[in-house]
Amino acid sequence: MTAPVTGTAIASAPAGVFHGDALSSGGRRWRGIRYALSTAGDGRWRPSEPAPPSADPVEARSFGPAAPQGHTPAVKLPADTPTDEDCLTLNIWSPDAADGRPAPVMVWLHGGAYIFGASSQAMYDGAALARAGAVVVTINYRIGALGFLDLTRVFPNEGFTANPALGDILLALRWVQSNIAAFGGDPERVTVFGESAGGGLVTTLLTSPAAEGLFWRAIAQSSPASSVYDAERAAGIADRMLTQLGVFDVAGLRAAGPAAIVAAQMAVFAAIPEAEPGTIAFAPVVDGDLVPEAPAAVLARGDGHPVPLLIGTNRDEASLFRMMKSPLLPVDDASIDRMIADLSRERPELEVPTRDEVHAAYEGVRHHAIGMGIARDIGFRMPTLWVAEGHSRRAPTWLYRFDHATPMLKLLRIGATHGSELAYVWGTFGVNSPDITFRLGGRRDAERISERMRERWVTFAAGMAPDAADAEAWPPYDTAERATLVIETVDRVVPDLDQKLRESWGDTVLAFP
Repeated sequence: MTAPVTGTAIASAPAGVFHGDALSSGGRRWRGIRYALSTAGDGRWRPSEPAPPSADPVEARSFGPAAPQGHTPAVKLPADTPTDEDCLTLNIWSPDAADGRPAPVMVWLHGGAYIFGASSQAMYDGAALARAGAVVVTINYRIGALGFLDLTRVFPNEGFTANPALGDILLALRWVQSNIAAFGGDPERVTVFGESAGGGLVTTLLTSPAAEGLFWRAIAQSSPASSVYDAERAAGIADRMLTQLGVFDVAGLRAAGPAAIVAAQMAVFAAIPEAEPGTIAFAPVVDGDLVPEAPAAVLARGDGHPVPLLIGTNRDEASLFRMMKSPLLPVDDASIDRMIADLSRERPELEVPTRDEVHAAYEGVRHHAIGMGIARDIGFRMPTLWVAEGHSRRAPTWLYRFDHATPMLKLLRIGATHGSELAYVWGTFGVNSPDITFRLGGRRDAERISERMRERWVTFAAGMAPDAADAEAWPPYDTAERATLVIETVDRVVPDLDQKLRESWGDTVLAFP
């Protein structure tokens, strides 16, 4: 989606003077602002360094390159998007300030299984959220092996960092703190939000000591909060990656071309979930520094940063993975049995239910759909409940489930699948072509839901409860009522929406991994 430009928008910040676009639909936009130096060559797997202030005016009218990555039909980059290791840029949309007051800031972390995606995806055009009253920032960070490969055990004295991508994000958040006032934003009201892998980064940041004070609220959409792995497993992934790449020394790693690294990471990415169902190759690592402990464990205890949290999942998360025959979220009985066995082995003190006991939670569900329900709950809903239960004792927390699906998506049995809420949050329907979403109608309802979600998200970012005009009030989650907002044509609050899930899984559903 390309917004018509009517003129130039100029922002004078400590980092430089930036020339962006004034948009005909209202608001201003700056794209491709560098926040860090290139991480190519000697910078690979090292902490990113801040870009120095620019002495000359900066033309900020086009997106920067995306991080090097493979291809997947689930993540659509603009056709002309280049990829480059020199990719650490950010983009800003700002509303027209009617009263001159600084606006709340929303910093977006894109998803893509920690291996795909970019801030330039058309889905993440911030114009509609800006019109709702927020300054929106979208950022690029290193992904895949370049962003999430931990080489610190393999090469302990080379200055490598275990979590390069997380360091990028922290650096971008510091840039926002220092510069966003020049773009109309309030550095005291920064909300970090993300979906899927981006949601996982949000829940990880909630436990990172280095993130303290960098944001005051957080939104995690479909966060795989428990998909953060220990250093021993990370070392095994590093060994696989080096073997696949055919490189076993630092000089070879620095000399390898980005295309070779991407090819190797895609092979490892495909192999890991086949060998270990329900896991992924590249993700944040418990390093004792940026990530001192498994984030899901910290949050379940109520020990995360005391910032308000909005968190939730989609009703039919797993249908996308089934449709794409993706091993990332297995839905067959054999793989799910292995996931349950792994959980039992990892947590022997828990009474993990049998397959028959688990199936009881899905009474009335068609047999072929039970696997999708179990995979959805193990991969997304249960970790989200762990976080909500614990964090609600630490700070105000709001829990949702996105249930809405258009008639066409219902007919195709896709439903409210993984990522389907994105177009509603961003107000970017139809940006990806071809789009069959509204082929059987439903656009008017979707537009109303989208407007309501944007109002809730921005109102929350501004510092209030995530309520919307002419809609049911959304009460905070607590362990007594366990109120969940079900987002549909008409939103409704349901007490203890996950009661059956909790009863079937017992203590497991509320125990941290």
